[in-house]
Amino acid sequence: MAQSSNARHRLRQSVLAALVAVLAATLFTVPSATASSPPASGTGSAAVPRLDWGSCAAEGDGLEAFQCATAVVPLDYDRPRGKQITLALARLPAADPSRKIGSLFLNPGGPGGSGVDFLFGAGPFLYSDEVRARFDLVGFDPRGIIRSTPLRCFDTLEEAEGTLAPMQFPVTRQDERVWIHADRALARACADRAGPILDHMSTANVARDMDLLRRAVGDAKLTYAGYSYGSYLGATYANLFPGKVRALVVDGVLDPVAWSTGRGDQARTQPFSTRLKSAEGAYETLQEFLRLCDAGGPNCAFSEGNPKRRFDRLAKRLLREPSEFTDPTTGETFVVTYAELIGATLGVLYDPAAWPQWAVVLQALDTQTSPAAAARGLRALRARLGSRFQQEEYPNFVEGFPGVSCSETHNPSNVGAWKKAARAQDRQFPYFGRPWTWFTSACEPWPGWDDDHYDGPWNHATANPVLVVGNRFDPATRYQGAVTVARLLPRSRLLTLDGWGHTSLFASACIDGYVSTYLLTSRVPPKGTVCAPDVVPFAQPAAATQAARAAGAPSKAALIPSPMVQRLLKS
Repeated sequence: MAQSSNARHRLRQSVLAALVAVLAATLFTVPSATASSPPASGTGSAAVPRLDWGSCAAEGDGLEAFQCATAVVPLDYDRPRGKQITLALARLPAADPSRKIGSLFLNPGGPGGSGVDFLFGAGPFLYSDEVRARFDLVGFDPRGIIRSTPLRCFDTLEEAEGTLAPMQFPVTRQDERVWIHADRALARACADRAGPILDHMSTANVARDMDLLRRAVGDAKLTYAGYSYGSYLGATYANLFPGKVRALVVDGVLDPVAWSTGRGDQARTQPFSTRLKSAEGAYETLQEFLRLCDAGGPNCAFSEGNPKRRFDRLAKRLLREPSEFTDPTTGETFVVTYAELIGATLGVLYDPAAWPQWAVVLQALDTQTSPAAAARGLRALRARLGSRFQQEEYPNFVEGFPGVSCSETHNPSNVGAWKKAARAQDRQFPYFGRPWTWFTSACEPWPGWDDDHYDGPWNHATANPVLVVGNRFDPATRYQGAVTVARLLPRSRLLTLDGWGHTSLFASACIDGYVSTYLLTSRVPPKGTVCAPDVVPFAQPAAATQAARAAGAPSKAALIPSPMVQRLLKS
């Protein structure tokens, strides 16, 4: 039965997303677009896992439709009969099993995001009725993450969070010293307590796991959709197992060369998060927010005067001195700093559905006349970060992100490179150069390294075309990343969303239609296809958006987890 338009509208309007992610390693120069010989798969003689599916209902309320299982896979594919680890899986069975094509594997990004939680939250709404009828939707927590054999460097989540620096990102030199000290405390804890998983969390090993899972569900070739960092997992699989690709969607795509090694001598001089130029994507998306706010007039609470000039003025004021507010409804006093303003703004840019509400907050902060509105807006934004499906007491986002990204990306050996890059990026792309650079500084002291990571090349010809989806104004994964991957992968096809926010998920019925057709048939859209978003921010009053949020649909922040956004908005 077709899902209701109200349900689809609620989910689409609740888009607040996650972050970035990225890829596993490549060469110092961009490989040519001609395909080379495929690499060895690397699974060796590893046994195919046996999956005993059972009800997920014990995981939480409302999960009766889902089934869960555990897979056993090698810790080290060089020793496939050695130490084993477990992977947690969940599936939403095909609605029409008599016409089932196979399994559709999903990854929501991070790195460090839970594919199980993503399935619980998004599964009933993804793609089309026909896709959900003909595929088992399968999510899994990658190795080292949450329910799978986890990387844990502390006894509790509270202890892990206690090591984080007490700020969204460093602004002053003193902030930088505190931040670096926190990075080293985290690295020491992981060196002491992480165990063997620390050196086996690369994306290439997750791709090898996924190929075993493909075989475990009985599929001859893989059907997959990956978002944000999940795009890097998709690109890695496509190049490790090019002959096993049935249909592979990457959405919110990061440049794999930038993620892994950079170009020229960038690995020596620039952190990988700087090489990705996410700060540029975020700054361009902010300019779109301000432009659309100005054009929206009364539909945008921050439109009076010149929104760009007002935002710049507000940021400069908070940089000089934080603002203190007292919420008259609760008596609560709170302080808003420059870093909190920028961190919250970056989080909101992921989700155009949240833009009208953020305009109200900006208006209150700028005019300093409505502390209650500012307090409510900030609290609501932070509340939207949590997943209502995640039941684990210790989701390891603190260790999970560096556990993957620092184990496979080539970075400078001196933390001074982060200082230099952050300042240069902030001058070039105001506001966002510092957070996007400093978020990965734990890689400088990180004690883990996966020798089995993948450094490219990224140009192997796959058995079927790969569908690459890019959003023009994405504040985390720049559109240029999708262009790069589409150029690298022979026979791939670029599908463009002429819109805003992180990934195209739930943003465009046009995109959903093309993706659904591709998943069902492996046929790509016509070359040069561009889709419009369903909603243009500030083009109409925000009442419908606010009503949809009140209905309680899960937010995109819960669906596409961003460790950086969680950190930016934590305090």
